Amino acid sequence: MKHVAVLMGGWSAEREVSLRSGKACADALDRNGYRVSRIDVARDIADVLARLKPDVALNMLHGRPGEDGTIQGLLEILGIPYSHSGPLSSALAIKKDVAKVVMANAGVAVPEGIVVSRQEAAKSHVLPPPYVIKPIAEGSSVGVFIVTEAHCHPPQELTRHDWAYGERLLCERFIAGKELTCAVLGDKALEVIEIVPALKFYDYEAKYAPGGSKHLLPAPLKPNVYQEVRRLALLAHQALGCRGVSRADFRYDDRMDGTEGLVCLEVNTQPGMTETSLVPELAAYSGMTFEELVKWMVEDASLDR
Repeated sequence: MKHVAVLMGGWSAEREVSLRSGKACADALDRNGYRVSRIDVARDIADVLARLKPDVALNMLHGRPGEDGTIQGLLEILGIPYSHSGPLSSALAIKKDVAKVVMANAGVAVPEGIVVSRQEAAKSHVLPPPYVIKPIAEGSSVGVFIVTEAHCHPPQELTRHDWAYGERLLCERFIAGKELTCAVLGDKALEVIEIVPALKFYDYEAKYAPGGSKHLLPAPLKPNVYQEVRRLALLAHQALGCRGVSRADFRYDDRMDGTEGLVCLEVNTQPGMTETSLVPELAAYSGMTFEELVKWMVEDASLDR
């Protein structure tokens, strides 16, 4: 019987979601007959893992240190096979500005943007509105602002003394249209979901509150656009060197011809696994139960990823 340590919690802004992802996966592994250790990751995680000696680590951490290559490097040192991407691709994908360069070089369209200091972004418009301000290395729409023509100055939350999302921000042209997402499982792109937020913006609450958004699966797109989303999701996954499961998020301006209005916003190397999460929904649509998906992730685990 394989002993699986489910890593969850941690200290990032996405702690609560990670705990929910971890619990859902640990419960599924229990049902699958694995021996499960549920670990709320703290700074003593190396000691905890060295003492437990699990056969596999199922990484359900979102944000730092689970999504930036840090925990992956630690697991390599400890010799514990783990799920999802390795140290380099995790560190690369979480840095949105660098990831965009790599994806663009591979032929994946990305939105135009610039990196500025928090002070610059707060002082005056760094791009013509509408534009988006986002932290370089956070997920779940944490710290993201959409600045419209109605805003005479940038969001003043950026000047707060307790701002916790870094001193460098990515500012990108706002792309109108549809919000799309596509997961990659191993070397295969799954189907495409269109996310229709009940709120104006697909923010943290819309992502994780039941009823916060409506998921259209399969996304109502023209066949050529639909297949291009799947192709680009797999291409982005491969360009960044991802392993296991990843999820690519897109915007699609359907006022433009063909696939011209399609851009990839980012690739998530540790996508959510909560009851409202997108990857389990995509896997279910392809005929894979939640238990089968979690088992696949555990059996796919390895070192040197």
